[in-house]
Amino acid sequence: MKRINWKDMFTKQVLMVLYDIVAVNLSYFLAQLSLSTVIGDSNIDFWMKVFAERALPVTIVFFMLLNAFRVYASMWEYAGIRELSNICASVFIGGLSSVAIDIAMSSFGFSISKVPNGCFNMYVYVFGTILAIIFVGGMRLMYRLIRRQMRMRSMHRQKKVDKVMIVGAGDMGMIIISELGASNYSNGKPVVAVDDNPAKIGKRLRGVPVKGNCNEIPQLAEKYNIDTIIVCIPTAGTERQTEIVKIAVSTGCKIKTAPSILEMEEGVSKNKIRDVNISDLLARPEVKLDPHVCNYITGQTVLVTGGGGSIGSELCRQISKYKPEKIVVFDIYENNAYMLKNQLDSHNQGKPEVHIRIGSIRDEVRLREVFEEFKPTVVFHAAAHKHVPLMEDSPKEAVKNNIFGTYNVAKTAIDFNVKRFVSISTDKAVNPANVMGATKRVTEMVIQYFQRKCGGSTLFAAVRFGNVLGSSGSVIPIFAEQIKAGGPVTVTHPDITRYFMTIPEASQLVAQAGGLAHGGEIFVLDMGEPVKILSLAENLIRLSGYKPYSEIAIEFSGLRPGEKLYEELALEEESNERRMTANNKIFVTKPLEMDDELFEQKLEELRVAKEGDIRRLLKEVVPNYVEQKDYDHAQ
Repeated sequence: MKRINWKDMFTKQVLMVLYDIVAVNLSYFLAQLSLSTVIGDSNIDFWMKVFAERALPVTIVFFMLLNAFRVYASMWEYAGIRELSNICASVFIGGLSSVAIDIAMSSFGFSISKVPNGCFNMYVYVFGTILAIIFVGGMRLMYRLIRRQMRMRSMHRQKKVDKVMIVGAGDMGMIIISELGASNYSNGKPVVAVDDNPAKIGKRLRGVPVKGNCNEIPQLAEKYNIDTIIVCIPTAGTERQTEIVKIAVSTGCKIKTAPSILEMEEGVSKNKIRDVNISDLLARPEVKLDPHVCNYITGQTVLVTGGGGSIGSELCRQISKYKPEKIVVFDIYENNAYMLKNQLDSHNQGKPEVHIRIGSIRDEVRLREVFEEFKPTVVFHAAAHKHVPLMEDSPKEAVKNNIFGTYNVAKTAIDFNVKRFVSISTDKAVNPANVMGATKRVTEMVIQYFQRKCGGSTLFAAVRFGNVLGSSGSVIPIFAEQIKAGGPVTVTHPDITRYFMTIPEASQLVAQAGGLAHGGEIFVLDMGEPVKILSLAENLIRLSGYKPYSEIAIEFSGLRPGEKLYEELALEEESNERRMTANNKIFVTKPLEMDDELFEQKLEELRVAKEGDIRRLLKEVVPNYVEQKDYDHAQ
């Protein structure tokens, strides 16, 4: 711990007080001297005597005022408007007080009585007060400037200070520039700003010149040798923000962003600068869904299977916002479930109650125990095997978990009078080219089968969406690990595309589907245009501060078992019946007609099938299931 040098501190304070004494008295003397020069009064000795006589009471008053306004308690190396305001206020009151002092001294017969009317010309008080503010405040600003320059030079010697471009010359840009300055530019020095408002171009924002619009970011970044670009445009539309971030990423600079209005509404500090992440580069605005649709959750006991997973855990967080009475997390893996409970309890102060139960959806006996204990009224079914290549190697396990695990949960839900049941599916269920997708398509059929069987006592629905950014095992964490290791980043095919959404979007969609469901529907999110995985890899490399191909290599490994070049969101027969819900970003497909007896028969065959028969039986249940080798040949 650094030892405090009290002697040095005391010496600095004494010198500061002595300077103020001289500055205040000299200010009024110089004001009188300037007046005497103008009017031709050469009696300087007289005025020196007068000011010497009034020096003690004036000094005492000014010292008390400066101390009362805590001028001596301020850290002037970090001083700002507040400290200058305190100086102005104390000196202004001191100027008024000096008039009273002079009149009082005249009344008591001191030699100042020789001054006409017992006080100086009003010019002396006004100009003297202005000079006192300049001398007292100016010295401190000079000290602040010198200290900062010394610090910056020291930092420059120790390390290179990043040159920063500010995108957005508005209130947020001003806040960020001020924050960078407050830290002595240790996090970068703003040297140029850009803004789409033509009226701001050519102006200065806190001394930083605004040199062009956002489309000129690459040229200006090169001209000013920019190291870091900070995007500060919270009021811009999401599409424009995404476009600007993409322009900034193309420069190869480090990219950071200030909070959006939504983030600030959620409690993020205005000056909290964060790194740009890959969700900022989605080819579409992030979908915001209507929270009122989720009121059916309020006061209910909600069970989430697979609640410790990426989607399940975020779903639990979203659900907790709608004040259910209890959330029951049912998962086979205890560590994630345990951490989730701690997070929810800490964030929500124990309301709603969160209960963890360990078990497998394959185990119907265990499921019935948990349903008997909590009697949930709403079930979200997120438990599943989802890794495509792994399920190609273990198709029997995919059938056991995805198909019959769902069957067990749905059957138990009906037996315990669950009001609403929402199952999570995937775009890979549409014209599947792999075992995982085929089993998830059968899962959707299981949901619609039980909707017909229960006679409407339980409302069943499924939700179908694409890849989820940042979910466990998804491409983003894999790319991030490869970049961290220095590459190469492996992409299966240069033309492969996928639909992407964020984990909060996926969880909100699942929660809203339960409120929109009338029974048996499959809900689909309008996910915009699919994203090229190669572009995703290139952008992630740039966001990590590297140049793709030169600093981090990209290699093509070939399509994995069961992998298609592109995914679809609806079957051809579903597309003809697809309609928009009240939310124009959510579509619903009409349940397809099925032969329930034949379906039951095929399920039983799958239940007892050997590993080698699984694919053949899945094709009988899902006729549009085409394995990858056949799919590639068809292409």
